[in-house]
This record gives sequence, structure tokens and C-alpha cells, in this order.
Amino acid sequence: MKALLLSEYKTMQLVDLPSPEPAPGEIVVRVAACGICGSDVHGYDGSTGRRIPPLVMGHEAAGVVARVGEAVDNFREGDRVTFDSTIYCGECASCRGGMVNLCDRREVLGVSCGQYRRNGAFAEFVVVPARITYRLPENLSFPEAALLEAVSVALHAVSLPAVRPGSTALVVGAGTIGLLVQQALRVAGCSQVFVTDVDENRLALSRSLGATSVLLSGPSLVEQVLQATHDIGCDIVVEAVGNTPAIQSAINCVRKGGDVVLVGNITPEVTIPLQRVVSCQLTLHGSCASAGEYPHAIELLSSGDIKAKPLISAVAPLAEGPQWFERLYARERGLMKVILDPGASV
Repeated sequence: MKALLLSEYKTMQLVDLPSPEPAPGEIVVRVAACGICGSDVHGYDGSTGRRIPPLVMGHEAAGVVARVGEAVDNFREGDRVTFDSTIYCGECASCRGGMVNLCDRREVLGVSCGQYRRNGAFAEFVVVPARITYRLPENLSFPEAALLEAVSVALHAVSLPAVRPGSTALVVGAGTIGLLVQQALRVAGCSQVFVTDVDENRLALSRSLGATSVLLSGPSLVEQVLQATHDIGCDIVVEAVGNTPAIQSAINCVRKGGDVVLVGNITPEVTIPLQRVVSCQLTLHGSCASAGEYPHAIELLSSGDIKAKPLISAVAPLAEGPQWFERLYARERGLMKVILDPGASV
């Protein structure tokens, strides 16, 4: 099969690899669409330590069941499917408690971090456990379905704080996850959702997706948020960047007793305003992946309550993957989600 291999850091190559065979309980999916995640771009240069070459990356995908392993009776060849990025054991204490995202033996598709290596979906075929696989409704295109992993991450983040009807929220970062969090907050009942970013193009997209107000990040951000919330601050702030300035902004924009959800994860360590966290009795939530939100994500995306199509900048053949990685790594303005299609010809 053709696959896009991270052969060494900052080097992607289209190569021939053996097609995977399903073990009992697994299925092989013919990949129809796989999104380039921000974590893939950060792994491209080795900065995260979670994409050790050689590796086939890719975990935001959808396709058609090509082969079914033994003991799989709920899927058959030809089914349109998507799948979670988290491979969980289903047996440890976390899994039994419903926190499959915190599984003691957790692996992530398309990730190699030293403890394990799991090839992903930048390939014609990928093998996944049937237990993490979901059928797709006919009205969802494969490129849209490739964003379901990101939608589930957004829904999980929004599930952690106490969202009540009339809550006010701020999203720090208008990348793919931030824009999906923005929509998920509305679905959860927030009456006002503000979004901040350093990129005016992304803020324009946020506005088109229904943000109450968009705010350019900078020294006056806290003042703008206080002005918009009658000097109180937002009930909930979701941080979707993952560096010190963004996290400090999130903490400074939340009201006393409020919730800050940390989704961004590109910097191993950050500095926080500890006295504000303590003296204002803030709650900081770390949000990791998703834990059972896929069915809800499929429902919201197929109904149009959450929109993914406006976030897709391009759908391209797998062979063009190296060029798209370079463009995303260079932070080309105007690019959001790029979807690679292994079945498309150049």
C-alpha cells in the first residue's frame, strides 16, 4: 500500500508498505480522508517527542471497511466508518470508570513516543480495533467525517466545566479545535461566546461561525473581556493554544470562582499567575482527547449544529502530503484544516 512516512524529522516520503492484516477484534479500513492535525505538524520537527521516526502519522480519519478480523460481528466490508484516535484496553480502572482517554495502556493512532509505536492513517489502509469504530451517516462526507476526532475533543473539553444556560465563555485560540469548541459551547447553552486570536483571518471565520464577539489578542485583551462582561470576567475560558501567554490570558479573563479548561498542548511547561488562581479560587481543568463523545459528535456534525466544512482549507492527494506539511509548518496564512485523500490521484 502507499503510505506517507515521516522517515526523519522534517522529511515526509510517499513509500510502499505492506498492507495491514486484522487481528481478532480488529478491522482494516480503506482510508478515504485523513486530516493533518496541529499535533502532527508539531511532531513533524520532533519538538513534541511523540512522533519518533520512522512513523506513519495521521489520526483524524474516515473511510470504508476493507477487511474484518475474527470475532468482529458488528461491521462488514463496505461500511462507511470513522474511528477514535485513542486505543484503550477496556479493562483497567480508568476504562472501567468511563475515562478511556486515561487508559493505563493507552496508545494513540499515528503516534510513537518511545513506549509504543502505532502507525496511523496517512496511508491507503489502517488497522484499528472494532471497539473504537463508528458507522457514519450517509449525509456526512468523508472529509467532514475526518474532523469528528477534533469535534469529539472539543465536546470533551466543554463537558468538564459547569456550563449553564446563560453562561459566558471565552475561547483563546481560533484554530481548528478553538473554532469547534466555540460551536460546542453554544450547543451546551452558553449565551455569549467570545473568541480571541492573533490572526484576523481566523477571527473572521470565527465571526462567521457565530461568535458573539471576536477580540484580537494583545495587551488590551483582559480590558476588552471585562468591558464585555460588566467587569466580571467570563464564567468559562477554554484555552486552545498551549503556551504561557495564552494560558495567562485565559486565567486573567475568567471571573472569580470560574473555570479554565486547558486543551492546548504544545509546550511541556508554562508559567501561570498562581496568586490569581488561588485568591480567585479558580478551577483549572486539563482536557485530554475524548471519552465517549463520538456518537454525540456524529449527531451534531450530521445535523449541522456543529459545522466542519468551513474549516477545511483543502482536500489533496496523499502524494501531495509533503508539500502540505511544509506549508502548514511554515504557518502559511489562511490555512486551517488540510485533508489528505489516499485514493485521489495527483
